[in-house]
Amino acid sequence: MLRQTGRLGRAVLAIVWLGLLLASGMQARAGDPFFFIQLSDPQFGMFAQNADSRQETANFEFAIATANRLQPAFVIVTGDLVNRSGDKDQTAEYLRIAAKLDRSIPLYNVPGNHDLGNDPTPATIAAYTALFGPEHYSFRIGAMKGIVLNSCLIQSPKGESNWGKEQDDWLKDELEKARQERESVILFQHHPWFVENIDEPDGYHNLPVAQRRRYFDLFQQYGVTHVFAGHYHANKTAKYGDVEMVTTGAVGKPLRKDVSGMRIVIVRDTAVEHRFYHLGEIPNQIDL
Repeated sequence: MLRQTGRLGRAVLAIVWLGLLLASGMQARAGDPFFFIQLSDPQFGMFAQNADSRQETANFEFAIATANRLQPAFVIVTGDLVNRSGDKDQTAEYLRIAAKLDRSIPLYNVPGNHDLGNDPTPATIAAYTALFGPEHYSFRIGAMKGIVLNSCLIQSPKGESNWGKEQDDWLKDELEKARQERESVILFQHHPWFVENIDEPDGYHNLPVAQRRRYFDLFQQYGVTHVFAGHYHANKTAKYGDVEMVTTGAVGKPLRKDVSGMRIVIVRDTAVEHRFYHLGEIPNQIDL
């Protein structure tokens, strides 16, 4: 991906993203099973506290090479692409390695709090979108619609409230379109709504409890099956009603008892299967 600046750059970037979204919808016919790879929190610079990104480089290059070998329908990176927002070296290294992904495989970026800041502003959002693409959007693979949310706007209600309202209105429109077109829906974002259960207390690793039931009632109403997130740097799964909240560990620096790795998700007509693999146990091929 190339850095684009100015009005012409934004137009070029929009055309590139439109091409990616159209191409992604052609990769799997409705009803055909497919799989995708979720990477989360590459967070270039975290291992060495911003002194260098050597370990993140090794991990992410291996992950991209693995995607090229396995040939998923798409790869999605659920936030915290870099450790320090606006760091040119960390950003350049992420983009350099991401550009190695086979051009036939769409790469979808998701904004995290280390990318936008804990309290996103118009400036940080604009800087992100100029480098990495839209901060909320949808795409289609076969009969599945993927919806990417900017969870930083939900985590920080004192931030850009107008952007948050615009995203909420857009989300409802996208869910309604998916229902009319009979698409299954999977959501992707950086912050998990909750880690253990929907009523757990507010904290750094989840989204405000006051918002959770409202959103999950909406998700259930429109048949959302899964939400995939990161941020926690460890693996957790939980459910509320029929919606599974999947929190995926880091491809970068792990925390707690987890290890660096990736999640492979198989999507079929009747079910979604997923497993987190550490970097030393990835299978030779994916059996659909």
